[in-house]
Amino acid sequence: MYILRCADGTYYTGSTVDLDKRMEEHQLGEGAHFTSKHLPVRLMYFEEFQRIDDAFLREKQIQNWSQKKKEALINGKVDELHQLAKCKNESASGLYKKS
Repeated sequence: MYILRCADGTYYTGSTVDLDKRMEEHQLGEGAHFTSKHLPVRLMYFEEFQRIDDAFLREKQIQNWSQKKKEALINGKVDELHQLAKCKNESASGLYKKS
């Protein structure tokens, strides 16, 4: 599982069995449609798994994360991940109470 930073500052999360080959594909514009529109890309982070299905599950988990949470992971600030996962929605935080 890997995270790329695109030229426009967005992140792309993917999984592969051959990271070097996949990086080459991305840089040539032959990777994902998203990255081909946001070149160049730079590898920021990766995790290795024994099974591709485990990597795919991790990819899907991280794809739903905010940019700040991805950056905390990339920067090794794992202690911040839980805090960044908390809901910031006012109704969920109890700021709005039914009368």
